[in-house]
Amino acid sequence: MKKVFILMAFAALFTSCKGSAQETKKETFEVTKTDAEWKAQLTQEQYYVLRQAGTERPGSSPLNYIKEAGTFHCAGCDTPLFKTAYKFDSGTGWPSFDRGIEGNIAYSTDRNLGYTRTEEHCATCGGHLGHVFNDGPKATTGKRHCINGDALVFVPSSK
Repeated sequence: MKKVFILMAFAALFTSCKGSAQETKKETFEVTKTDAEWKAQLTQEQYYVLRQAGTERPGSSPLNYIKEAGTFHCAGCDTPLFKTAYKFDSGTGWPSFDRGIEGNIAYSTDRNLGYTRTEEHCATCGGHLGHVFNDGPKATTGKRHCINGDALVFVPSSK
């Protein structure tokens, strides 16, 4: 019996526990580029946020202060993502919106900090935007889309 146990333990060392239930499917997006192409197009900060799922320092984005009518587009592919009409001051230090433009934002599960969060990314290029939480304005959607300013470009309505 001891030999069977040792044999099973040895086999477990050399076999993966990764079954099909744990496989993650690689999403495909309409806009795809090589890593070198993204680095050439984006600023260092944009690349860090959009392509490496980074987070900018709170309070560092000038987009926090925009109140002018317009649309916030993906800095990677120019997809319209949020409207100023959906923006509110969450007090968190990041641009926050109570909703995004339907169909232009995709969602996934993020467990990088040891707990589950809903990650948001651009549905066109897959660029990381931020996360959505259930502590937004109750008078509207109750959602807070906490978005990195480096992931966005503001386009005023007057243009």
